[in-house]
Amino acid sequence: MKCPRCSGMDDRVIDSRTVRDGEATRRRRECAECGYRFTTYEYIEQSFPVVVKNDGRREPFDRQKLEKGIDRACEKRPVSAEDLRDLVDRVIARITEEFPEEVSVRFIGECVMEYLHQVDQVAYVRFASVYRKFKDVSQFKEELDRLLK
Repeated sequence: MKCPRCSGMDDRVIDSRTVRDGEATRRRRECAECGYRFTTYEYIEQSFPVVVKNDGRREPFDRQKLEKGIDRACEKRPVSAEDLRDLVDRVIARITEEFPEEVSVRFIGECVMEYLHQVDQVAYVRFASVYRKFKDVSQFKEELDRLLK
C-alpha cells in the first residue's frame, strides 16, 4: 500500500476490523519508512449490470445517480442517512441478484418506489411524480388515493 505522506511502498497492518455489517474491512497501517499511520478500507468489488434506457440506449450502472434521485425524493424528510444508504444497498442487491447482465431503467424505478413506499410515503410520491412524469394534479390525487386505500 502506498503511503499517502512519503509514497513509500512498505507498511504493516496495526489493526484490522470488519465494518458495515461485514461488508468491508478497516485496516490501520503504519508506513515502515516514515512511521505515518493511515486507514484503508477493503470492499468486495461488485460488477454491475448495464442499464437499458427507455429509448434503447445502454449505459453503465451509476450508484451515484441512484443515490442522487433517492436523496432528492427524501430531501427535508425524516429519513436518516443510514436509512438512505440501506435503501440504496437493497435496491442494488436486488438488481444484481435478478439482472446480473442488463437491467431496464423501468425495473430500477419500480424497485426504488417499492422500497421508498416502505420508508417514507411522501418521498415515495415525490419520486413517483418524477419517475412517472405526472402531468397535472389529478395524477398526484390518483397516486394519493391508491396510498390511502
